[in-house]
This record gives sequence, C-alpha cells and structure tokens, in this order.
Amino acid sequence: MIVGHRVSPFLVRTAVILFALASCARFQKPPQPINTPELPIATEAEADSLLVDVQRVDSSLVVELRYATTNNFTGAKLPGYEGNHAYLRDEAAIALSLANADLHREGFGLKILDAYRPVRASEAMVSWAQTANRTALLRDGYIASRSRHNLGVAVDVTLVQLSTGAEVNMGTAFDTFAPAAHTKNARGVVALNRKRLQTVMERHGFVNYEKEWWHFSYDVEHPVRFDRVIR
Repeated sequence: MIVGHRVSPFLVRTAVILFALASCARFQKPPQPINTPELPIATEAEADSLLVDVQRVDSSLVVELRYATTNNFTGAKLPGYEGNHAYLRDEAAIALSLANADLHREGFGLKILDAYRPVRASEAMVSWAQTANRTALLRDGYIASRSRHNLGVAVDVTLVQLSTGAEVNMGTAFDTFAPAAHTKNARGVVALNRKRLQTVMERHGFVNYEKEWWHFSYDVEHPVRFDRVIR
C-alpha cells in the first residue's frame, strides 16, 4: 500500500523488486532456517535503510507479535520488542504482500506472529532455554542463537478468515515444540490448511521450515544481522 504521494527510494526499489520476484522467486535456493553464519550486526542507520514495516507495504496484513507480550513460550516480553510492528527486509515484505493478496482472493489473509527479531531477543531465548533446562530445544533446532529472524528474512505466520478475522485451525498453537507442529504431520482439514499456507508462501519465494508450520524464510543478497529495537 502506498501512503501519500512522495516518491521515496523504497518505492523505487519496490518496482524493481516486484519485477524480479515475478520472474525468478521460485528459483531461489532454500535457506537454512537456524544458526546462520556469524554475520556482522548492522548499524542503526543501515537497519533503517534495509528494514521496512510490512504494514507500510500492505496495511491489510494483521500483526500480533507474540514476543512483544507475555503470550509466548517464555512467559515474558522479550528484550527489543517495544511495539507491535513487524519489520522485514523490503524484498521479503513485498513478497509477503503478494502472498497475502493471493490469499485474499480465496477469502483468507495472513496474520504475522513474528518477523524481524532483534539479536538481543534471540539471546534471551537461548538464556531461557538454558535456565529452564530446555537445552534440547537448541539441539533440535527449535531455538537458534543466530536466527534468520535476526536477518529480517524470516516470518512466522498463520491464516485468518477474512469474513470473521478468526484464525484458521492449523492443528497446534504457535511455538509448539513437538512433532505435531511439523508441517507434514497433519491430516484432514488441518493438512489442507497447512498446505494452503505453504503453497502460497512458496509461490512467492518463501521456504518453510519443516519442523514449524508457521515459519518461512526468504533469501536475500548480502544479509546482515540487526539488533534495532522494535518500537
């Protein structure tokens, strides 16, 4: 969604990215969802230039950042989350808006449960796992010390019905660390709902993490980590 009439560098990049997405998104190499390389942390200025609030791209995207509340697996608000604003690298934000538009034609939409995650928040998750004696979550790939969320290229989403705004039955709650949340471990209507989400996200260049039906990653050139506070 374009707000106002000013022409900005972001809008110029948007036009170029839209063309590129349409032609080559499906050929992207599947990214690894956890434990990314030890990349440098971007400056505040770099974060401001590379990350975009997804609702500036598509105001119909629903945002409910769980880590900005106590409604998450740690039971506490995570450091770095001071506002309910979902940020992504602009390429990923535009691809997400295209997926959302496809879903709208089917009577559904996307709700974002997490997107860009500050480095300090990932470190807090690791600390929680160690303190709570849940280090198996680190071993099994559910919690990452260097997450693709830190790069602004991963997003956790679910489906909502446009007519009611209600979440669709996906079989488990968000952040269920168990085989039941593995994308393919579903039957009946739940399997159909997960397949609908996976199909539309992959159509626009995202790759699902097989252990989490909600987690999708997008590949970008020159990734960097971010620790900018979400306000």
